Amino acid sequence: MACVTKRRNRYILDFCDQHGERRWVTLPKGTTKAEAKEALRDIEDAVAKGVYLPRKKTPLFSEVAKDWLEYKRPRLRETTWEVYVGHVRNHFQDLDPLKINRITIAIVEKFITDRQMQGMNIGTLRKILVGLGQIFNYAARHRYLDYNPLREAERPRESALLEEDQPGTPEDMKILTPLQINALLAQVKEPKYHALFMLAIFSGARQGEILALRWSDVDWQNSQLHIRRTFNNGRLFTPKTATSKRKIDLGPTVLMELKKWRIACPKNDLDLVFPN
Repeated sequence: MACVTKRRNRYILDFCDQHGERRWVTLPKGTTKAEAKEALRDIEDAVAKGVYLPRKKTPLFSEVAKDWLEYKRPRLRETTWEVYVGHVRNHFQDLDPLKINRITIAIVEKFITDRQMQGMNIGTLRKILVGLGQIFNYAARHRYLDYNPLREAERPRESALLEEDQPGTPEDMKILTPLQINALLAQVKEPKYHALFMLAIFSGARQGEILALRWSDVDWQNSQLHIRRTFNNGRLFTPKTATSKRKIDLGPTVLMELKKWRIACPKNDLDLVFPN
């Protein structure tokens, strides 16, 4: 049975962990009996949940984040993994030196508030929190803590003040009219870019999908474009989801422009429609 004893003016917690191993924890000098009993209750609670770890064996946040990155590496597209690496390297310095099980909801909310006060873009902050939440989930699965503190934390919200400093909101987006589109295309003289912009405008395909197109993806007979891959950070990838692989109908004007560009297009090893 767990108990609090005193030896040489210091309180000692005597208990068995979740594996049945007897343990002793010596508390610092000056600890009161009430504080010792509170500490024992915390330990008993951790033992009951199966997450008790001796303090020396409890990893730092930085150690758990490193292990999580290694775990995720074979499970993610390389570019996505590199984004997570950047988040861990650049944004978690406040949490790195803390024991993972000592990070509370209050600490997480302060982490969020500090970044908002520093003017971090709300979209960037939300992306960072995705990775942070996964790190805490990883820690909970490995029994370093018994819950994910981010799950209960208040998430960032856009205030009027923050919105004024954030470009690219829907209110700021400029949509070209048909007349403006025609004016744009009329000013683009180079054949490659004329075909590129026309295809982007009339197909609705994403930039990475267009830059990854091969001539074999153009179905001249059925007037369609086959989306089979995407281009990102200098590399070609298959789409993340099955629905991203699709066929897009093309009008005669776009097809005619592509035919003209195909004649002028320089040969390349990958047979890309828009080699660079």
